[in-house]
Amino acid sequence: MAQRHLDPTGPRAERVTGDALAGYLRAQATEFLRALRLHRETGGTAANGSGPHGTGSPADPVDAARALRRAVRRISGSLHTFRPLLDSDWSESMRPELAWLSGTLAMEHAYSARLERLLLALNRLSGAVFPAQTTGATASAARPGGSGPPAPPAAPDRGNLTVGAAKAGALLERQLTLARTRAHSTALQALGSSRFHAVADNIAVLASEVPLVPDATTTGLHPHTVAAQERLTDAVAALPLVTAGHPYNAEALIHGLAPDPAPHPQDTPWHQVRLLLRLHRYALEALQGTNAPVDVRLLAAGQALDRHRDASEAAAAAAQAARTPRIAPATAYALGVLHADQRHEVEAARFAFHQSWQKQPVGTP
Repeated sequence: MAQRHLDPTGPRAERVTGDALAGYLRAQATEFLRALRLHRETGGTAANGSGPHGTGSPADPVDAARALRRAVRRISGSLHTFRPLLDSDWSESMRPELAWLSGTLAMEHAYSARLERLLLALNRLSGAVFPAQTTGATASAARPGGSGPPAPPAAPDRGNLTVGAAKAGALLERQLTLARTRAHSTALQALGSSRFHAVADNIAVLASEVPLVPDATTTGLHPHTVAAQERLTDAVAALPLVTAGHPYNAEALIHGLAPDPAPHPQDTPWHQVRLLLRLHRYALEALQGTNAPVDVRLLAAGQALDRHRDASEAAAAAAQAARTPRIAPATAYALGVLHADQRHEVEAARFAFHQSWQKQPVGTP
């Protein structure tokens, strides 16, 4: 039997006040400090993913940089959702700093994962062998449309694709490895900067003292949690779910192959829903406690949106590489096929989200 959750609109939720928010923020601040200590003990290698399976060393089961980002995202999300319960000056000064830190720490991993995804996709499409296969990744990282039928592209010309795939892979590896190296340097510089130390000091204070407004301890969290849920529901309702409910959206693929280098216009509302889903999840964590049962529906929907974001950015990277001057026609052809393949992955992820979101929420009668 499915476990019931604390309904954010129910009477029990109304009794959860700002004290619970303070406890949640203190816990996240403590997690941040613990991850920062691990990061310093490993000399920053955890952020670089130099150990097996992306950890800093065999003795470090937790990726320190990921743990830092996780805590920062939750603190930042809580400052956004529960803003009326927190000191406004402190909250408004912290939010942009937390966004800067989270974005800076995320870039290196994003470039690394993007390269791995694209090389695995090239291997799948052409039959060639690329180094990414030896990094411990699985083929599921390349084809994320796990829920619901994928949208397979038309079969490419395997002969021409094999000729260009090796050079396309080498080009992507050069470009994305350079970007990853720069992102690693930027992250290290950021972690040694006075700006970061100021953020860390504020979070250290947060671990013991949360700047709540005077009446926060008697104010319920549930109105703000419900508001976060409603923002998510409204954003999902605005998505073209009728189209996403089909396994193949040819119109989106045609737009995705357009020569315009700007981000795909259809992707933006989906990225916004991904952000709102995270804020909703964090609000529920603050309301229910971090030990509450996992909502499988929200988890599956979030995973589909993560795959959507990854495939969208991988497609953009393939398109960007195809604009490299003076590349061979076979290389450009391989990159074009790769771009189309990742746009199909975008559609598969939208379909998977649609399938997850239509399921009945846990605890609903």
